[in-house]
Amino acid sequence: MKKVILKVKLSSRDKFEQKLSDIDLDFSGVYWQHDRIYVPRDYKKNSNYPRLIMRTEMRAVDKPPKYTLILRRHIEDSGVDIVEETAIKDYENTVNIILQLGFKPDSEVSRRRQDIKMDENNIIYLDKIETLPGYFAKIESNLTADDSIAEAKLDLENTFKTLGESNFVNSPYAEL
Repeated sequence: MKKVILKVKLSSRDKFEQKLSDIDLDFSGVYWQHDRIYVPRDYKKNSNYPRLIMRTEMRAVDKPPKYTLILRRHIEDSGVDIVEETAIKDYENTVNIILQLGFKPDSEVSRRRQDIKMDENNIIYLDKIETLPGYFAKIESNLTADDSIAEAKLDLENTFKTLGESNFVNSPYAEL
């Protein structure tokens, strides 16, 4: 699936949430995610190489965690992310397969997250990264074959600007 993703460092979490609440959008409850990021052995930044992410997600303490393998490839020239997700039942075996395929551990990111599904193609996330100060908001927009990448990016920028945010962040959380 093709996605355009735009992220900002929030100037004020409370003001951001209030602006969304004023237009009848409220975040879900808080849940926890932990990503272990694997890269090819010859990985170079800004080279369109794929990354594999093993995600552990806990929505409630009385339920088992959910494991997902995510293939993410950021296409630098266009700013589009190609993302495929697969549910995993056996975490350890999947990690062994990743390592045998020639990927190596690169970084880890833990976050507390909330989300708002704006419509079928757009989700806003509110993230608190354990190793970083402040809060971040991210909009992921799924693209269809007819969508213009430039228009989609502009729409996301305008959405954040309408909500009073313009401190755009282009790096993944693991690189901040």
